[in-house]
Amino acid sequence: MTDPAHYTPDPDRYDGRMPYRKCGRWGLRLPAITLGCWHNFGGPAPTENMREMVHTAFDLGVTHFDLANNYGPPYGSAETNVGTILRGLPRHEVLVTTKAGYDMWPGPYGEWGSRKYLLNSLDQSLMRLGMDYTDLFYSHRFDPDTPLEETLGALNSAVQQGKALYVGISSYSASQTREAVRICRENSWAPLVIHQPNYSMFNRWIEDGLTDVAEESGMGIIAFCPLYQGLLTDKYLDGIPAGSRAATTDGLLRDGDLADSVINALRELNGIAKERGQTLAQMALSWVLRDPRVTSALIGASRPEQIAENVRAANADALDFGADELGAIAGVLGAVDLPPSLWAGSE
Repeated sequence: MTDPAHYTPDPDRYDGRMPYRKCGRWGLRLPAITLGCWHNFGGPAPTENMREMVHTAFDLGVTHFDLANNYGPPYGSAETNVGTILRGLPRHEVLVTTKAGYDMWPGPYGEWGSRKYLLNSLDQSLMRLGMDYTDLFYSHRFDPDTPLEETLGALNSAVQQGKALYVGISSYSASQTREAVRICRENSWAPLVIHQPNYSMFNRWIEDGLTDVAEESGMGIIAFCPLYQGLLTDKYLDGIPAGSRAATTDGLLRDGDLADSVINALRELNGIAKERGQTLAQMALSWVLRDPRVTSALIGASRPEQIAENVRAANADALDFGADELGAIAGVLGAVDLPPSLWAGSE
């Protein structure tokens, strides 16, 4: 554990434990594991646990911290808290991400992809973070009612104004991604260097075209929800435990939602993981990262120990799946019946 009041980064944080992967064809490299701050970083002020999670991550080579304007609760508080904690780290060694696209404030200009919303939101995010720029700024979701030229032009302006070093998109379909890349190239705008989609063993939609489009376009991929909101861990092998995120987050999982086939699949996957010398969570992360086109897997955490466990999923040996292992995993996934109430994201 780190001492939040007297934190000095581990001098061995770049000793090879954490691989850094090239972001598509660009010079930017991301750690194979990124710390996501969607959950567990909201509230009125940074807690000791928040500080320990950030410090533990950085000591293990996690240099990328992923945020969005409305992360909390309340909205914006995760940016404020994480920004405060990151002031104790060398700014030039960390990558800070934020996004805009979902609801942030009331009225017609508080969400989606208009130029007004995106640039206003970025200014507010930088104020909360206490930073002059963000390393990556995303369009958080495709806006069907705003021309892509307007959304992408706003991202370009963020780079031109020095408020973002790189820009990307999240949850765009394969066709939307291809069109976005074309528009940026034709206008000589800041390129889209990365796509952040929902991707896990239980949500493989990007394999139906998006992965290929990203590769052809020179984009990196950072997978969010690689543990399917914590379902792909050992905590649900016997159903939904009281107090878990699934039991307490509206719209994610409710008691009785897990079909027998899901529980059976988790148990079978857990057995495969044990044979590999991994936990189920580690194997789920390694499975996502087995494809070199996936630059990073974005994890959430509630304790520093979870971060340390998940980082071990990124070492070279962990990413080596035999054909028999991949076949066994594919067989399990082919038989699983995910109930519609499980949130998996979509194109």
